[in-house]
Amino acid sequence: MRYRKLDASGDYSFGNGSADFWKDQPEAVAQSVQTRLGLWQGEWFLDQIEGMTWKTEVLGVRTANTRDPAIRRRVLGTTGVKAITAYSSSLNRDTRAFSVDTLTLETIYGPATLTGVNF
Repeated sequence: MRYRKLDASGDYSFGNGSADFWKDQPEAVAQSVQTRLGLWQGEWFLDQIEGMTWKTEVLGVRTANTRDPAIRRRVLGTTGVKAITAYSSSLNRDTRAFSVDTLTLETIYGPATLTGVNF
């Protein structure tokens, strides 16, 4: 798997040749998971069905039973993910901010961890 790295501001990295890519590394799969979670359903004009179901299954009223299974489904549907080995999320009731606090994956290249993914 070859995956272009993101810079600190979340944009694609350019200008460094092969150093701008993850190649057959767990970080490539982790970044793929992060970008797949960041794509809201209906946001991509070429495929309105593709994307994370934030509005209907994660955020909002009466989503406590659907939010974590929806995120797990999206993560497990990512190329290179074999299993989720640890997962925790939290919802700040005051600010209504949702975050995936810990997400540890078993990928085809080894373990990978994402922490503090906020939405």
